[in-house]
Amino acid sequence: MSQRAKVVDLYKRLLFLGRDWPAGYDYFRTRLHKAFIKNKDETDAQKIEKMIGHGEYIVKEMETLYMLKKYRTLKRRYYDTKFN
Repeated sequence: MSQRAKVVDLYKRLLFLGRDWPAGYDYFRTRLHKAFIKNKDETDAQKIEKMIGHGEYIVKEMETLYMLKKYRTLKRRYYDTKFN
């Protein structure tokens, strides 16, 4: 897969994950767009791979945060937090 395809795929995955961002999708999208535009002129292959790796890390962190949010919601909904 070419670097361009990797970057486009990363951008699309981040946009998809940004739908549930606490500050709102528009806020997330503008910040994401600025980050990608800031680095659009980068030509060094090693730097690009490093940035893609960082983006993959961000994707995993966001997925983890959403899973934790889901777990906490389910726990709050189905378990009594009062101890007798």
